[in-house]
Amino acid sequence: MDKRQSGLETWSNISEFDRNSGGVHGALPIILALASALGIAPFMVLRFMHGEILMGLLDACIVSGMLLLGTFVYRTRRVRAASIALSAFCVAALLTTVHFSGAHQVLWAYPCVMAIYYLLRPREATALVLVMIAGVLPALMRETDAFTTTSTIVTLVLIGAFSYSFAAAANRQHKLLLQLATRDPLTGAGNRRALDEKLNDVVASSRRIPGNSSLIMLDLDHFKTVNDRHGHAKGDEILCRITEIVNLRIRVTDSLYRIGGEEFVVVAEHQSLEKAAHLAEQFRTLVEANELVPDRPVTISLGVAELCAGESGSEWLGRADEALYAAKRKGRNTTALAKPNVAKIYSVLSSAESI
Repeated sequence: MDKRQSGLETWSNISEFDRNSGGVHGALPIILALASALGIAPFMVLRFMHGEILMGLLDACIVSGMLLLGTFVYRTRRVRAASIALSAFCVAALLTTVHFSGAHQVLWAYPCVMAIYYLLRPREATALVLVMIAGVLPALMRETDAFTTTSTIVTLVLIGAFSYSFAAAANRQHKLLLQLATRDPLTGAGNRRALDEKLNDVVASSRRIPGNSSLIMLDLDHFKTVNDRHGHAKGDEILCRITEIVNLRIRVTDSLYRIGGEEFVVVAEHQSLEKAAHLAEQFRTLVEANELVPDRPVTISLGVAELCAGESGSEWLGRADEALYAAKRKGRNTTALAKPNVAKIYSVLSSAESI
């Protein structure tokens, strides 16, 4: 999340959190597209009425492009390519208008600058705005006096600077929002929402490219007793230490999530059940070896489940949860392996045979 995004990409990511809200965020691309189209449409009509066919057609292209972009982004949320194309198209249309119709058309540069900073990432937008300013400068110098030319360029630079500042601030706010929405505030691990999204991604990926992936669910043994004896502050410290222990052991492709008071889940992509079980045992022994409280060892119980063909994320997580409770029934401080989802495997095999 370190890379900076455009305003439109930021909208796209935010709207992923609430696809079905039906509120203003869901309709934002259409609102912006309609506002732009309605703003340009009257000039298109006037140009055709005055016989300015070429400029009227140019305005018609701009109106059509705005509407197509809004519809495309709203339906697909694939904003990147469309944003680049429309930004370049807006600059080209502006330069064409200025050089064919006159320097007075440079007024359209101001909303164009704002649109570019919304559509593109800040550095990309700055580069394109500088190209636009360089493009309109010859027409200004040719048709206006030095004072008007200088005033126009300075105001364009200023609005670009303000737009850059707002875009940078939006990126910072988006990063903070994403952290609040997907991170556990105490441990920094992913939260339940982030886990659900990750499970859906792994399941979808496994359907495209079959491979092994496993879940490791772990729970602290008798954690209530630790809280009662040493206080909740000490309990929070233990949760943070266990997060550190697990993060130091997992691979960069694995991810850790806290889904309850003392329950954690590790998503181990491209790991078989046997390898994930070995990793789970390493977690168990490392936690037990660390003196997290002075008077007694802190232990964990773990359940391991490998993703089965045709299984959903919630079913996969449910089998890991069942394995965890099996480990607790065995006496805790142990690892249990989930049984394969035979019904799902049979269903997938039957479907393959019927094809």
